[in-house]
Amino acid sequence: MLEVQSLSVNYGSRQILHEVSLNVARGEILALIGPNGAGKTTLLKTVSGVLRPHKGSICLDGRDLARLSTSQRARMMSVVPQARRLPETFTVWETVLLGRTPYLGWLGRPTEQDRQHIRAALERTDTMELAERRIGELSGGEQQRVLLARALAQDTPVLLMDEPTTHLDLHHQIGLLNLVKELAQEKNLATIMALHDLNLASVYADRVALLVNGKLDGIGAPKDVLTEARLSEVYRLPLHVINHPDLGVPLILPEGQGGRPVA
Repeated sequence: MLEVQSLSVNYGSRQILHEVSLNVARGEILALIGPNGAGKTTLLKTVSGVLRPHKGSICLDGRDLARLSTSQRARMMSVVPQARRLPETFTVWETVLLGRTPYLGWLGRPTEQDRQHIRAALERTDTMELAERRIGELSGGEQQRVLLARALAQDTPVLLMDEPTTHLDLHHQIGLLNLVKELAQEKNLATIMALHDLNLASVYADRVALLVNGKLDGIGAPKDVLTEARLSEVYRLPLHVINHPDLGVPLILPEGQGGRPVA
């Protein structure tokens, strides 16, 4: 289990996160939601080790991640970042190979075991046929799947994803999130995923954590956190929440003219 306890983060004299505590179990997806500037990306960067907390702790199975080396930490959690900064001249194979960096010897040469991990990651993300293509030749959806393949090749028990559906059309959003859901269950991954779309969070997350101004406003099952009164106040917009007729999860709809929900 990944445990975040009383985490506070400062940018200079400005406090961005205030005493945030949460946990994620193996096989579970926790969605981070909240308005722009709520602290979702800051929380993911701090958990991954990019930012240092002002106070608080981050532990995995009881091990304090602050006491681990960069290489040790990289063997415990992988990240699918929000912004794609992939080298355009790299092939897909070379890009996914980067996920094996924490395991390579001092010569940096991949072993057969590394190549097996890469092949498995490419096959699982349906990108094997792209292996020899250059990153700059790929579509946004293809690049996002390559980023996920790189994270899978890293072979960690924790997966962090920052707005993985950004710039993807609806088809690729659903395809990617279906795959993440399957992988979390199959590989027993503790997954934290920042999402702007509340309905995607409602459908794909086991639990949601609502951040508001750097503070945890609520955490729990979607039906307990995604309530009409709470969301309307947080997003400063009249919202309606109804029960999804097929999935039984909250469905969030903005209010249209005359006070009726916009379907």
